[in-house]
Amino acid sequence: MTIANLPAIRTCRPAWNKGRVVGQKRPLMPRHVWAIRVRLEIAENHRDLALFNLAIDSKLRGCDLVKLKVADIYASGQVKERASIIQSKTQRPVRFEITEGTRKSILRWMQEPLMVGSEFLWPGRFHERLHISTRQYARLVREWVKSIGLDPTSFGTHSMRRTKVAHIYRKTGNLRAVQLLLGHTKMESTVRYLGVELEDALTISEAVEI
Repeated sequence: MTIANLPAIRTCRPAWNKGRVVGQKRPLMPRHVWAIRVRLEIAENHRDLALFNLAIDSKLRGCDLVKLKVADIYASGQVKERASIIQSKTQRPVRFEITEGTRKSILRWMQEPLMVGSEFLWPGRFHERLHISTRQYARLVREWVKSIGLDPTSFGTHSMRRTKVAHIYRKTGNLRAVQLLLGHTKMESTVRYLGVELEDALTISEAVEI
């Protein structure tokens, strides 16, 4: 008697995204940015304040932000006003500004004992890890947004990257500037990233008189 080959029965595992909000993460509003800054300042959490500020200013992907070295943003005894790095994803350079408040928070963080002799701007707390991981960074972002009462499922590391450029776009409608700031090679990528729709385009067009 022959026995037919039956398909293996596997235990059904829940989907990885069950209960999660997937898709683009929302940018922070200016009031959210200030609320998080105030909380970190009150807590005297110098590392997180410097990391949060630079994440907003630099508009870098998490993988590039966590790997920043001191030499990337610090020279001649002071934090640079502008810096440039090579992006991991595109292998293309991108420049970003470092505002005065961010420079002050970075200088304060660099006075901490953990930073003595550190090559990386966000050193890991264990010897086998040179810098914090993207997973650690994502966990910090969740803690920041939760601290001001926001739903952490609606925000993520890309919220940090999108926050300033979304505000720039709303104020100016300048997609080319946003493209350069994000280091995108194609305008289509910037349009998708910002979620620009026809209504946005029409609003911009209505504001221009010729």
